[in-house]
Amino acid sequence: MGALCTGHGEREAWEPPIPAGGRTAPRSPLPLPSQDAASSQRRRRALLHASLCASPGCGAAMSPLRWGAWLLLLAGPAASTASPADESGGARGGGRGDGERGAGDEPQRQHHDSSYGTFASEFYDLRYLSEEGYPFPTAPPVDPFAKIKVDDCGKTKGCFRYGKPGCNAETCDYFLSYRRIGADVEFELSADTDGWVAVGFSSDKKMGGDDVMACVHDDNGRVRIQHFYNVGQWAKEIQRNPARDEEGIFENNRVTCRFKRPVYVPRDETIVDLHLSWYYLFAWGPAIQGSITRHDIDSPPVSERVVSIYKYEDIFMPSAAYQTFSSPFCLLLIVALTFYLLMGTP
Repeated sequence: MGALCTGHGEREAWEPPIPAGGRTAPRSPLPLPSQDAASSQRRRRALLHASLCASPGCGAAMSPLRWGAWLLLLAGPAASTASPADESGGARGGGRGDGERGAGDEPQRQHHDSSYGTFASEFYDLRYLSEEGYPFPTAPPVDPFAKIKVDDCGKTKGCFRYGKPGCNAETCDYFLSYRRIGADVEFELSADTDGWVAVGFSSDKKMGGDDVMACVHDDNGRVRIQHFYNVGQWAKEIQRNPARDEEGIFENNRVTCRFKRPVYVPRDETIVDLHLSWYYLFAWGPAIQGSITRHDIDSPPVSERVVSIYKYEDIFMPSAAYQTFSSPFCLLLIVALTFYLLMGTP
């Protein structure tokens, strides 16, 4: 096959066997290569094998790519001597033989005969590259975060809204929803912050000894679900995290997340059973390098009464800006000032 490696590293050209009746023309309709083309073919085979067999024992160490290149070259005289440009030229010339080729065909053949590197690069491009380039696999599309629906509040899930009257999950200062799904409870949290948003489950309305689930926005743009336990006024991260099916997003300067946690859990000081009723603590604030810091307001809102996951309510709590004008003292003061202005001084 082509130029063979002898035991001493010598190379000799392979000649096809001559039948008893002399050489016979092949049955292929393609024209026979000329003497110059046959000599060029032998030279190219020798160059190819010299590149493939540069060291002793090369036959066993050759890669599949090189074996494929060798076999493709030796597939036949027509396949190894005629390039696509030659075939198209022959078709245009009405099936001219090699001896009848024009002067324009000779530079193309000489270009292909220049070196093995040229042939190998063309073979690699033909075998492994498409017209658009190497077909690298593309990453699967990422499912967008489903927006929180507030129309179901009080019907199929319970909700807490803190902020301006009539606000929703995208405009409230703080928003939380919960609903039972099989043996889990799904929570949705959202707050007007670029740091973190959390909910705590407490046996009283004070911070300390509470099971806390927080959604934290880190410096890489991700929103991670973390588990904390309040020790006094400080939150300690707990490695055991009951959250599952976590997803979160930071968009429009809001941290929003969704996760599930089981209703029943093995007895643990840092994880409460949600089938019991607890006060819900609502908090949010900034984060530094993915670590939570003190909450935004000094007195975060707390649910007025214990919350049961088996009862769905839609509860609104006005923020401090709207609580001022709704308190009885402020209303009485406004009435007094209005009466004073209308009556005037004596």
